[in-house]
Amino acid sequence: MKILIIGSKGFIGQNLVRYFQKKNYKVFKADVVVDYTDTDRYFLIDASNSDYNTVFHYEKYDLCINCSGAASVPDSLKNPMRDYYLNTVNVFKILTAINQFQPECKFINMGSAAVYGNPLTLPVLESAERNPLSPYGFHKLQAEQICDEFYKFFKLKTCSLRIFSVYGNGLQKQLFWDLNQKALSGTPIELFGTGDESRDFIHVYDLARAIELVALNSEFKADVINIGNGQEVKIKEVVADFFALFKDEVVYTFSGTTRKGDPLNWKADINKLKSFGYAPTVDMKEGLRQYYEWLQE
Repeated sequence: MKILIIGSKGFIGQNLVRYFQKKNYKVFKADVVVDYTDTDRYFLIDASNSDYNTVFHYEKYDLCINCSGAASVPDSLKNPMRDYYLNTVNVFKILTAINQFQPECKFINMGSAAVYGNPLTLPVLESAERNPLSPYGFHKLQAEQICDEFYKFFKLKTCSLRIFSVYGNGLQKQLFWDLNQKALSGTPIELFGTGDESRDFIHVYDLARAIELVALNSEFKADVINIGNGQEVKIKEVVADFFALFKDEVVYTFSGTTRKGDPLNWKADINKLKSFGYAPTVDMKEGLRQYYEWLQE
């Protein structure tokens, strides 16, 4: 299978490249990052005026995975236009190029559980009400609708993944990266929330496995699939587990205030993903230990 990964220089993109190459798939890459050392099957995208025609005109792929886009709720509140362009407009551009040059290519868009907002019940089903709490969530929902549009009107094979909380080696943002950066200060730390907020964490290696299973088993009829481990974990528990890895004690408290755009509790219903043969392989504590060691390196 020939796979194109757009956003190949990002955290998820790099991990997918390594995973699929190890599985002996023929992998092509595309991103906005200039890299003179990565010339093998790599397309440079113009960040100021992205154009995917060349990417799809001269090479045929069985599958395109879009890992590009913005991934920050706070940034989407500060600059919603940038977030809209990266998470929504680019999806339309990619699908337009696929439709024009190779309509048989399957397309997976990396969406987000942010489309749910604060779900009314847990675990949250794919059919649950969608109520985004941020521009980021709205734009990810609009990207899903674009995938649905191209399937319905142009018969493109599309699939949207509602990804929950991904972590793992290489991640330089979000919870565990921020915890490490604050711990380096050596001063007492104040964290958002009460600690009773929860997330459904999935290690990036298990994410790659899940995406492979989707690629091999999804019908690609504008499918929407939850990607998580189906496990609700409280923030105070993972913070304690993470800081327990540090040589020196880290003093921290929770402020009791929540950030705008942040949901309270998440747990994914992953029955659809399980029907493809998925089961998590990376234990959370082991994944955090590996991440801590990566940070020390």
